[in-house]
Amino acid sequence: MILETTENLAIMKSPGESSVEPVTIVVADDHPVVREGLVAIFKSQKDMKVVGEATNGEEAVEICNRHLPDVLLLDLRMPRKDGLQVISELSLRRAGRPRVIVMTTYESEEDIRRAMKAGAKGYLVKGTAPQQIRESVRRVAAGEALVPPNIAAKLAESMARPELSDRERQVLGYVANGRSNKEISKILCISENTVKAHVKSLLTKLGAIGRTEAIAIAMQRGLIKPVH
Repeated sequence: MILETTENLAIMKSPGESSVEPVTIVVADDHPVVREGLVAIFKSQKDMKVVGEATNGEEAVEICNRHLPDVLLLDLRMPRKDGLQVISELSLRRAGRPRVIVMTTYESEEDIRRAMKAGAKGYLVKGTAPQQIRESVRRVAAGEALVPPNIAAKLAESMARPELSDRERQVLGYVANGRSNKEISKILCISENTVKAHVKSLLTKLGAIGRTEAIAIAMQRGLIKPVH
């Protein structure tokens, strides 16, 4: 189900008023209460207009393609397409790309790094004060890249560390699931020696002396997620 506002975007101006159009916003979050709360934050603002709401990643892309908003306020964890997929897909547009602000409960190094690398222009944690959210939207819409100091510090830490390759991430995931080198080699259709080389490399990059420590470091950094 796609939830969209149906009001005309044109605003009638009296002779003394500015002719500047409001910042148009799409809010994408799969939790109704969160989504409604974010929409409410902008309702009283004359210089802002929510033009659409999305409950999943596919809807977010569809609504942005239809309305060409100035800003997309986007959750990272959503069904159908996650936030990173949405950012990457929208970044392929030659024109009319929204400036994306990630707003999420996740603030691990890896989440921040991947979101900013994908093209997000802002990163906020849920629970941020309404006034700060509104000001962030205004500034990002004006062309700024905006990351709070605590998030920027984590991003700087992450960027200073060596990045795991896609294959190393795969191997790490299987290691975290308790798979042996032999089992991983069969799953990935590569030699056991190659698996050993990947394990050695990821241990070095993580600064870990063994698999258990590597898993703990990876979970702390957000490279793998805890199983609930």
